[in-house]
This record gives sequence, structure tokens and C-alpha cells, in this order.
Amino acid sequence: MKSWIPNGFTAANLVFGMGSLLATFHAEYQWAALLVFIAALSDALDGRVARYLNVSSDFGKELDSLCDLVSFGVAPAFLAYSFLLKDFHLIGIAVAIFFPVCGAFRLARFNVNTSVVKGYFMGMPIPAAGCAVASFILMGIRPENYLFPAFVALFGYLMVSTIRYPDFKGKEGEPLRVLPAIVALLTGGCLLYLLPNAYVFAPFAAYALFGLLNTLARKLT
Repeated sequence: MKSWIPNGFTAANLVFGMGSLLATFHAEYQWAALLVFIAALSDALDGRVARYLNVSSDFGKELDSLCDLVSFGVAPAFLAYSFLLKDFHLIGIAVAIFFPVCGAFRLARFNVNTSVVKGYFMGMPIPAAGCAVASFILMGIRPENYLFPAFVALFGYLMVSTIRYPDFKGKEGEPLRVLPAIVALLTGGCLLYLLPNAYVFAPFAAYALFGLLNTLARKLT
């Protein structure tokens, strides 16, 4: 019976993801973005609760991936399309499809490599990528050029890339280098200074940049 507790959090993740899709359908973009973040909170709790209760299972892992694809792949892509990508016609459609497809590949690779990749994430985690897109929309900025499609496509690519992102679980893994961390923090600070509403977006942008720079530093050294 205890296994139903973490599975309940996982199911709540899907509930909030569906809520985001429905909010987008009704053009409630702020609510749609906020529901993606609430889904991320549920996603963060399910694994921790499962480990605390010692009821981790393959069923829970598969359920988690299915829910993540909806909440952090499909929901942010549909939100991005309805918010602005639709104005870019075929390019907007392609980017809206590209993002959840990358998320699906990211989740499949994660499930296969759980016994191989330890101490870091290979590719940006789909909850972080989905929240990055949602947090950008939460700012209410509508760029008139192709910056927004490129932004969404970039985070789709980061999910399927081999860039190493820290998992912050305290286990031995990818070293966190000082210079990339400083540059990422300064970038986040600049975003907060230039965009007063970037308090949610800035951490995800800094995390994305840190993974790129930290991986580059590893390859150079």
C-alpha cells in the first residue's frame, strides 16, 4: 500500500500537466506556465518519497517517465505554440513538434542508462527544459524575430545532447568547475537586472549555460 503514496505524487504530476494543457486551450498562459511548475514540484517529490519509504519500483519509474512526457514535453510545447510559435507558421509547427520528440528520446535514454550514467544527467532533464520554456512565457515577453523558436528548439536539443548537467544529489559524478559556475551565476544576475520579471527564468537559463560551459571545460582540460 505504501507504494501508492509516491505513485500518487507521480499521478499528480500528470494531473497538473493536463491542467496546463487545458489552461493553454483557454489562453490562460500564466496559469498554464504555473501549472508546469507545480507539476515539477510533484515530480521532485515522488522519487524522494519512494526512496524514503523504500518502495522504489520499475513500475514507478515507467509511470514517472510517461507523466513527465506530458507535463514537461507536450504541455510546454503546446503552450509555446499557442503563445507565440503559431505566428511562425511551418517553422513554429516544426519546433512545437521537435520539443516533445526530443523529450521522449531524452526519457527513453535516461531509462536505459540508469545503471551506466551516475552522478550527473546526460542531456538537460526534461523537467528543467519544460520549466525553462514555461518560465520564459511567464515573463510575458513576445520577441518579434525568430529568437523564440530558436530558444525552444535549443532547449529541445539540450535534452538529447551529451552535455553533462549536475544532478545535485551529492554523489560522485561530474566535477563542478568554478569558472563555468561564476559565468553562469553572473549571466543569471544580468538577466535579473535587465528583465525584472526573470526571477523564475534566470535560474533555468543559468543552469543551461553552466552545463554547456562545464562540459566544454572538461573537454578542454
